[in-house]
Amino acid sequence: MANNIKKNLTRVQQEYKELAQSVEPPRPILKNFIRAFIAGGTICLVGQAIQEMFVHWGGFDEKKAGDPTVAVMILLSVILTSMGVYDKFAQWAGAGSAVPVTGFANSMASAAIEHQSEGMVLGVGGKMFKLEMFVSQTHSICGLH
Repeated sequence: MANNIKKNLTRVQQEYKELAQSVEPPRPILKNFIRAFIAGGTICLVGQAIQEMFVHWGGFDEKKAGDPTVAVMILLSVILTSMGVYDKFAQWAGAGSAVPVTGFANSMASAAIEHQSEGMVLGVGGKMFKLEMFVSQTHSICGLH
């Protein structure tokens, strides 16, 4: 597939692409992988700890403790997003913070905070769900559904 794209480029475009690739700094793939693994694992560890609290102190069984655990994780994500903490964490963690349910809550809360000046209905509500549609379109394009 890469060869097909290269064949469709003009000679000048190919030269520019080669020049751009030669000056592009190398990506720290291993470092990013380790950060994502640590971040995603930490989020899951916190979620597991919250679920265990619901089981031991809340009187839930393992199966029924999942729903309030997800609600608490979403709430924590929205609170940390509103304080600006989650965005800094996500910058460091990369994909490790975007994959769990907290990443989705972060994206929804960020869109709501960013567009609140446009009003509650058209700003917060409209732009927040526009992001959700973009995410679902991206998932279907990537074959994740």
